[in-house]
Amino acid sequence: MRYEYKYVVSVSCMEEMRKQILPFVELDKFAEVSNNSEYTVRSIYFDSPAFDFYFEKVEGIKNRKKVRMRGYDQHSLTDKVFLEIKRKYEIPIVKFRAPIQYNEAMQVFKEKSLNGFENSNILDQKKIENTKRFFYQIFSNNLRPVVLVVYEREAYLSKFDKTVRVTFDKSLRGAPYPALEELYDESSLLPVMHNFFIVEVKFNKSFPKWMAPILANYDLKRRSASKYVFTMDSSKVVKQLSKSTIYTHSKWYQ
Repeated sequence: MRYEYKYVVSVSCMEEMRKQILPFVELDKFAEVSNNSEYTVRSIYFDSPAFDFYFEKVEGIKNRKKVRMRGYDQHSLTDKVFLEIKRKYEIPIVKFRAPIQYNEAMQVFKEKSLNGFENSNILDQKKIENTKRFFYQIFSNNLRPVVLVVYEREAYLSKFDKTVRVTFDKSLRGAPYPALEELYDESSLLPVMHNFFIVEVKFNKSFPKWMAPILANYDLKRRSASKYVFTMDSSKVVKQLSKSTIYTHSKWYQ
């Protein structure tokens, strides 16, 4: 089980907060090798025709899930993406994640078939099972891509407990109804949060004691801060459309 606490923070506090956590953390290996000690996170979120996952979140349903395809940084011919199901059971979080080549994922979406994955020499059994879980959700629940969520991430690991991770998620932006081929396309993205960023603290056993007084300095309280919901609301996906018209607006069929 993994726990995830989130805080929405003014951009004006970012530099000072970074200075305060640095004695306790170090950059994770991906941020360390990236420009400006950060990397770009890109996710296409899927939802049902009735926006079930969206409403589970905004209505505070204890047991809920998100289904997304995630990539990083810029597009290349050898891109690997991650097929993810993120489940929340009241407070703990469980994530099922399968790495796959971007072009292979596109092929499965196109053919709506997993033929060949069972006998693949590339994927181990766990990855095969998580790939099956992902596409079972997609096909059995008739899920469609409803929003593209993109942001820059500074990621840190605790020096004292490598299971503790602190991230600064910045420059949140997004676009409604993306085509799957638009995962790396920035042309239609619009800002979602002005003058704020999201701090996430992730841990397995206990919240890091050194983080509590830092958060108290800014009078921050743990709160819901779903980048999926923020972007859906900013794009007015649910407000602009009735649930019955989602199919006619989605680029899934194009």
